[in-house]
Amino acid sequence: MTLASHYSSSRCAISFELFPPKTPAGMQALVKNVKRLTEFGPSYFTCTYGAGGSTRGTTLDVVEQVKRVTGLPVASHLTCVGSTVDQLADYLVEASQRGAEYIVALRGDPPKGSDRFEAVEGGLRYANELVELIRQRFAGLGIAVAGYPEVHQEAPDAKTDLDNLKRKVDAGADIVVSQLFYNNDDFYRFRDACVAAGISIPIVPGILPVTNYKQAERIAAMCKAAIPASLANAMSENDDEDYQFNVGVEHARAQTVDLIENNAAGIHYYVLNKSEAAAKMLDGLELATG
Repeated sequence: MTLASHYSSSRCAISFELFPPKTPAGMQALVKNVKRLTEFGPSYFTCTYGAGGSTRGTTLDVVEQVKRVTGLPVASHLTCVGSTVDQLADYLVEASQRGAEYIVALRGDPPKGSDRFEAVEGGLRYANELVELIRQRFAGLGIAVAGYPEVHQEAPDAKTDLDNLKRKVDAGADIVVSQLFYNNDDFYRFRDACVAAGISIPIVPGILPVTNYKQAERIAAMCKAAIPASLANAMSENDDEDYQFNVGVEHARAQTVDLIENNAAGIHYYVLNKSEAAAKMLDGLELATG
């Protein structure tokens, strides 16, 4: 099944993003949560790739484990950071051998301590170059790229950011997965702008069910994702863990319902290797577009 074909039916396809755990106990917990998440009928899972490839082996361990446990397609993230073209190609070979069917192709963040991205000698500078590499040498792999409803933090303006996205799409991407956002109107404006720019592949919104206000503030600062006043006010009213969990989950559930009603191609959930929030958020929802 191709990556784009998950979004060709009336059902609102969902997917979950994981990250490589640091310990054997973390891997055991991940497998347990993946089994719980599989009950909601995801189309596929993705696993992130640490800064500079620092989790390369563990990322592929997760790919193998999740594929074995679920039988579903799994995507490995891959960034340009710290790698030559040959090293990227080696990773893609190994990822394919270990069961990855899709790649989330990213430029990646600048190395820690640096405020700008610089390619290594023999490496790639931009995500569209990584997409081109995959499309030219690994035609069987599906490719997802990132889009930014509230504009990438390094982009000088929305038009430049959209032009960068269009280059990734034109290079051969199959779908766009958005950075997380808390206000659906930001996504709808972004989706409309993509269509106006001639981007016709599926544009998949990314949602993170926040479970406490400090987490929401920290992630929002990292991702340039504005927290609506209504959510900020509600979560700051009470610092009780259960209260904040419920407020955050209900906000994500309301986002999900609204996205389905407004014909989202699908929804990608950043679950932080846990299942409780996603399970409560998705329980009882009809994941079908009208």
